[in-house]
Amino acid sequence: MFLPGPLKNILRGSRTGDEPPATNGFARKSNPARSEADEDVTTRPSRGLEEFFSNIRGQSGLHILDLGGATQQNVSFITNLGHRLCTEDFLRILADVFGTQDTVDQSNPGRIDFFLRQALDYPDEEFDGVLLWDILEYLEPTLLNAVIERLRRVVRPRSYMLAVFHSDDKLEAAPFYSFRIHQVNALEVTRKGVRRPAQLYNNRSLEKLFGQFDSVKFFLTRERLREVIVKV
Repeated sequence: MFLPGPLKNILRGSRTGDEPPATNGFARKSNPARSEADEDVTTRPSRGLEEFFSNIRGQSGLHILDLGGATQQNVSFITNLGHRLCTEDFLRILADVFGTQDTVDQSNPGRIDFFLRQALDYPDEEFDGVLLWDILEYLEPTLLNAVIERLRRVVRPRSYMLAVFHSDDKLEAAPFYSFRIHQVNALEVTRKGVRRPAQLYNNRSLEKLFGQFDSVKFFLTRERLREVIVKV
């Protein structure tokens, strides 16, 4: 059963929920207090993030999509650079539409269509960049292919996407994280728990996954993660 109520949190000046609007007109404020699940936080260099921002350096007024959910830190960072930010809590919408990992069935065409309308319902060539973070690891092949195809439509040519994957492709369960932008070349990585990836990737499988895009570039990081820059 689909959950009632709005599934989207799109930062376009309009908001859902009861929280007061932020003064910049783009985002609602998040609670600054961290939960126990947010205690494992590290700040580390990010070559992938540095590459992402280097490709939009000197530009303003771009439209960026963040699929990791709304965080005031990311909203402030992107808008302070002079860009617009839109966010989707992709993994929450995934759970709302398909259920928990114990009940997940991501192959139903009707649910896939419904999911895309909730998570990625945008006009063609709407965005100049996408922060995917680690969401693609939790998509089964049928849904993954549909999401990749939708991303190709909503991102403008010669734009860039940043994704994160575990570098060990034999894990049965893996830590999952939230990502907050600390600087143009540094991330604040918060371990949220452990979950089972739907798929894990090596370099060759990632090149195949993004085979219809212009180019793919890899950066190995700490936490046994692989950052990937995809040029559309």
